Amino acid sequence: MAADLPPLDDPEAVDPEVRQHVARRSTLVSVVVNIVLTVLQLAAGIWAHSQALVADAIHSLSDLLSDFLVLLVNRHSHKEADDDHHYGHQRYETAASLVLGLLLSAVAVGMLWGAIDRLTHTEDIPKVQALALYVAIGTLLAKEALFRYMLAAAEKVRSSMLVANAWHARSDAASSLVVGLGILGNLLGYPLLDPVAALIVGLMVMRMGLSFAWDALNDLMDRAASQDQIDRIRDTLLQTPGVRGVHELRTRKMGDLILVDAHLEVDGLLSVREGHEIALQARQRVMAQLPVLNVQTHLDPV
Repeated sequence: MAADLPPLDDPEAVDPEVRQHVARRSTLVSVVVNIVLTVLQLAAGIWAHSQALVADAIHSLSDLLSDFLVLLVNRHSHKEADDDHHYGHQRYETAASLVLGLLLSAVAVGMLWGAIDRLTHTEDIPKVQALALYVAIGTLLAKEALFRYMLAAAEKVRSSMLVANAWHARSDAASSLVVGLGILGNLLGYPLLDPVAALIVGLMVMRMGLSFAWDALNDLMDRAASQDQIDRIRDTLLQTPGVRGVHELRTRKMGDLILVDAHLEVDGLLSVREGHEIALQARQRVMAQLPVLNVQTHLDPV
């Protein structure tokens, strides 16, 4: 998953109402797709005796649960600031990404346990029916299409939570490919390949879950913005008329937005009003050009 979202060119793209609408729409599409796939995979996996397909169905079920979590958080993350949350509720999105990561990790543990148990009892591995392969191929195509749709929506509104959910769908697409290969191997006379595919899917899900959880945990610990964003913030401040220098520039993530603290160097002979106007203009320029929630400035005379 890319570390940063693409540069923001359309200011409307981060409008709270636009983001909330896009998040709700894309998530509802994912809900419908995952309900259909979960039922189809589980039924076909049980009937066709494919542990890998059942594991993929459980993976789809985790997607469904995460979609409901995204819908819930989407209602709360765009609330205005209140007496208990002076900076708003944007970190609900980061918390959701953390929960998604932990959910994926928990699902992966169960999948790994089942696959290892089957591999230690090879005599109990049944022959898989061809229906499982057809369902796996259809699932792969559906999840790849869902990933591309959700990622485009996430990048449009610059939502890390939606990016996480989109890559969750991509991990399902990759796992469906592995499942298809495992089922094909079983059909060709290599029965071990079906539980091996389930094991590989579990490892893939574990890696993705731990990655999401670690990234979200770092954001909750006030991780700074990317170096590219910091450089753009510094350049924007320096290009403000009246600003002679910038130092002690610090940033921290607040959901998908950034909080900025900076010391601005201005002419020491300016009046308080003139210095205030320069700081105000610098703040407005940064907030207009980058996904910044607030800019706290301190003036230093030079």
